[in-house]
Amino acid sequence: MAKTGTSTSQGLRTAIERSGYYPALVAEAVESVVGAEPITSYLVHQETTFDANEVRRHVTVLVLTPSRFLVSHTDEQGADDTSPVPYATTSTESVRIGNVSSVVVSRVVANPESYTPGTLPREVVLTIGWGAVSRLDLEPATCGDPECEADHGYTGSATADDLQLRVSEAGDGPETVAQALAFAQAVSDATIEARP
Repeated sequence: MAKTGTSTSQGLRTAIERSGYYPALVAEAVESVVGAEPITSYLVHQETTFDANEVRRHVTVLVLTPSRFLVSHTDEQGADDTSPVPYATTSTESVRIGNVSSVVVSRVVANPESYTPGTLPREVVLTIGWGAVSRLDLEPATCGDPECEADHGYTGSATADDLQLRVSEAGDGPETVAQALAFAQAVSDATIEARP
């Protein structure tokens, strides 16, 4: 949702409440990191996963302000050795918009031969990098000769992978897919404006 003004703050609060995932806890964490800054865009994504015999829920709230990109994650945990009762962990991160180094949007489109511009993809994967987390994928290097036994070292790639969020039409609904695309566009636009 790319809205501006006070309606965006209320819209964010409504989206958090609609997720149904500890809305008071999530809203307080997000509002504390937003502070007095106006919200220019946001995305709320609630995800349910199945782990062995447990159902785990996770909510990610992404917020864009004129100067920052904000990320909030909340996870629920069952009772364990550290706590006799279930608990939730909430974390927030505030990134100066000028530090966002990449915004990658991967779209999955059904029947690409008959694609019509403007049609929503069936799935969107949004990856935003700002240099806090990098992934290094290495594999043995080869020379192409199947008989060669020489050590050619390693080859690989480094990927900034601070945040990756997947939304799908089937799992999250078309409105969430559209919101993810709008949020990605807003972050991309903000990074252009933040460049010196």
